[in-house]
Amino acid sequence: FLGQIVTRAGIHIPGSIDLAGNSFDSFPDGLAAISGPDAIPQAGLIQIFLFVGFLELGVMKDVTGDSEFPGDFRNGALDFGWDTFDEETKLSKRAIELNNGR
Repeated sequence: FLGQIVTRAGIHIPGSIDLAGNSFDSFPDGLAAISGPDAIPQAGLIQIFLFVGFLELGVMKDVTGDSEFPGDFRNGALDFGWDTFDEETKLSKRAIELNNGR
């Protein structure tokens, strides 16, 4: 959502997106980025799709088996103080995240 707002406002990452020298702002915003004359090349879309698939199948899973709830992918590495909260606070924070659509 925020990426749509920022790029439609004309703010883009500086530099080139590929070795051919195409800049980030040379590609259109929204659905025009995947279809149309100035769309992202097919190979780029395939790379994005494969990277997301790799994250889903290889990274974003409960490797250790220690998850406290569905969607808990910390795997013992990321804590950020979660274990210091009491059960009521944890339940509240999970409800806030679900209400935000995460």
